[in-house]
Amino acid sequence: QVQLVESGGGLVQAGGSLRLACAASGSIKAINAMGWYRQAPGKQRELVATITSGTSPNYADSVKGRFTISRDNAKNTVYLQMNSLKPEDTAVYYCNLDYTTYGIRRDYWGQGTQVTVSS
Repeated sequence: QVQLVESGGGLVQAGGSLRLACAASGSIKAINAMGWYRQAPGKQRELVATITSGTSPNYADSVKGRFTISRDNAKNTVYLQMNSLKPEDTAVYYCNLDYTTYGIRRDYWGQGTQVTVSS
């Protein structure tokens, strides 16, 4: 069993910053990747940023230069530092865990955290 605990969402004015965190725990043998996705009302879920051990982080073009993803391997936690936020960043942000347990690669989603950017 795997748990993902997300935190850090909220309401912020345009130009402001927020930091999201997602802590993974449970039956995880190895973490292949962790990342953040978002879903705005009426839109499909989209990739924001992902991070994999040994490779450079991957960002959506819309957040490059404003968002930074990082990971604390000791804590199985991924962070998303969001700066220069825009109203179009408003969405529910979901943490994603790509992990291996008992030799099987699996995928798990957090419950989501709301980010609202006011103009």
